Parts: sequence; structure tokens; C-alpha cells
Amino acid sequence: MDIILVRHGESESNRNKIYGDRDIVLTRNGIKQAQKSKDYIGKMDFKKVYVSPMIRAKQTMEYLELNGIIEEDLREIELGILEGMTYGQLMEKYPKEGKLWTENPLTYALPGGESVVDLYERVSHLLDKIIEEGENSLLICHEGIIKAAMSYVFQDINCFFRFRSDNLGVSMIRIHEGYKYINYQNRIFW
Repeated sequence: MDIILVRHGESESNRNKIYGDRDIVLTRNGIKQAQKSKDYIGKMDFKKVYVSPMIRAKQTMEYLELNGIIEEDLREIELGILEGMTYGQLMEKYPKEGKLWTENPLTYALPGGESVVDLYERVSHLLDKIIEEGENSLLICHEGIIKAAMSYVFQDINCFFRFRSDNLGVSMIRIHEGYKYINYQNRIFW
């Protein structure tokens, strides 16, 4: 079985390097990315579509002309006080918290947020559930989710920062006879 992960199209936050804005929409470029990727993604073999509840992911699903199930566990990592700010703004406004986050990027949760370890646990449980269902599935989500999913294949959260996912990047995890592997990661079709 296959789990296909698609990152949402470009948003203003992506363009401006702002973290975690909740209700941000796709840019014109993000819409074009989805439209140009539609034919390729539409030809892939999947039975179910799951989508993050965030607007940019739901818009991506619409422009890909897909219908899916909103899955809360596909929301991006909760970044608490960093929501809506750049890294520089965090360090200026909350230098103590920014330093702790920089020094402990996997385990420290910014106030009001969750840690990468928390995100990994959330994503791992969701992937276990999808694998148990046994149907090829497509997930429209966020870079943090994809990085956690790739780390899940290795059962090692320390791999998290070794992955990247561009806007509308497509990655695939394949499960064969209980063995998980990355079939490909971050392919671009726009």
C-alpha cells in the first residue's frame, strides 16, 4: 500500500517566511502550482484523500479537484507564540524562548505550542491508523507533517530536519509486507 503526501501550495506566509499562520490562503502562484500538478496527482493510485483543516490545504485540495476527509491530525505543528511571526521577530520579542527552541528544536515546545516530538507522535498514530485501514491514501498537508512522516519510516525523530518539502512537493511512503520505505520524496510536478 502507498501513502502519498502532498504539501499545500505556496501561501503568503511561505513567501514571507512567517511561521504558522492558521487561516492564510494560497497565493496566485500557489493556485498555479496546484493546477499544474492536478493531472499528475489525479492519475496516482489512491482510494482515500485526507486533508488538513487549514485553509491553504483545503484550497489545494479544491484546485487539485479532489474531495477528502478533514483530518485534524494533519494540521501543521502548533508553534504557539511564534504563530504569525518570522524567526527574527521571535528572537527579538521572546529571546529566552527563542534560544531554548533553537537549542532544543525537537523537544522544546514554545509557549502555547507543541514540540516536534509531540508532532511526531500525532503523525505516527495517524499513519498507523491509515496503514491498518490498508488502502492507498493521499494526504494534503504541511511540511512539518511530511518531515514527521518521513522520520516515521525510520522510527527516528532525529531524522526530522534531514527532510524538506517544497510547496506542492509530493512524497510517497510504501508499505509492503509490513516493511515501510520511502519510495520518493519531494517530487515537483509544476
